[in-house]
Amino acid sequence: MIIWSNSTVPSIPGTSQGPEEMLRSECVLGFIPVIYYSALLCVGVPVNILTAVVLSRLASRTKKTLYLYLLALTGSDILTQLFIIFVGFLLETAIFHRQVPELLLHSISILEFAANHASIWAAVPLTVDRYLALCHPLLHRQVSYPARARRIIALVLALALASGVPFFWWSDVWRVSRPPTEIDRALIWTHVTIIYFLPCSIFLSLNTLILRTLRVRQQQRQREEHAGGRQRAPPCRLGKTTAMLLAVTSVFSVLWAPRTVVVLYHLHISSIYGDWRVHLAYDLANMLAMLNTAVNFFLYCFVSRPFRAAVRDVLLLRGGLLHLHHTLQHQQAPGNVSTSSLSSGHKRHQRDINPSSPRRLSATT
Repeated sequence: MIIWSNSTVPSIPGTSQGPEEMLRSECVLGFIPVIYYSALLCVGVPVNILTAVVLSRLASRTKKTLYLYLLALTGSDILTQLFIIFVGFLLETAIFHRQVPELLLHSISILEFAANHASIWAAVPLTVDRYLALCHPLLHRQVSYPARARRIIALVLALALASGVPFFWWSDVWRVSRPPTEIDRALIWTHVTIIYFLPCSIFLSLNTLILRTLRVRQQQRQREEHAGGRQRAPPCRLGKTTAMLLAVTSVFSVLWAPRTVVVLYHLHISSIYGDWRVHLAYDLANMLAMLNTAVNFFLYCFVSRPFRAAVRDVLLLRGGLLHLHHTLQHQQAPGNVSTSSLSSGHKRHQRDINPSSPRRLSATT
């Protein structure tokens, strides 16, 4: 078993350790976090870029707000992978061993927390949109359109950036040996509320209402069929969009739950700095939470047939050409119809003006 000091990378060779350094909890994972985050970055970034290209094409073709919200979620996942995994875990910790200016560390913390909040809260407008579509369809037709969806996404991103500013004073839980201060407690509780408790409450409430509405509609449909004496129809299945929403929110709730528990355990019971078991749990919980930034592509492929078809078109480099060909056909069709009608009308007008030739008259007589 490899034993390190309280970090995900070994200490710098040749540096002396003071009494506080000797009291640090042991890291038992060795180079596993570095390998894991490197692999996650190599797989997650290309997959998310492909997802963004596919969703942008679907959004431009269908004009549905669903794909705009999913595109915002994918962009936030890319920012999370860039700032948290690449800059935070790999550059700061694995390469520079956090031997960088303190001001730079705290400034990067703002971007890390802002990207993290945006990645989570981008799914909230999607949940609200699906709730309105299923439970209040008339209102959804009035308020849901691409221009408003873009404004909502811009507002969510701006609020996420603003919410990251207080975390400039976030303490490094791996290296701070003192007990948490009041500022630390306020920041930790704010963090877990923003990233888990509040969004999960929204997801749970709205998804419950969505499932309840679908169940009530199914029961009404069965009663009407039974009263009319008709043959019983097969049970109503979840729509692809609703299934996609439930998959995204459920995976998020499962993957982020361990990290929330460990952070609160560190705050109230045992410190990550002093207990290697809490340190190990925190490392594993972070690895599990960051997995959420790379799994949405596979969820979309599993649930949505249009998404799979669009992925196939992008990989085969044929989506853009087909879309352009169909667009040209739709643009040329009305012109051809109007031209033919004008020419036929012109010919009829000429026949009315010019009488038939003597040869045709003699033939008829």
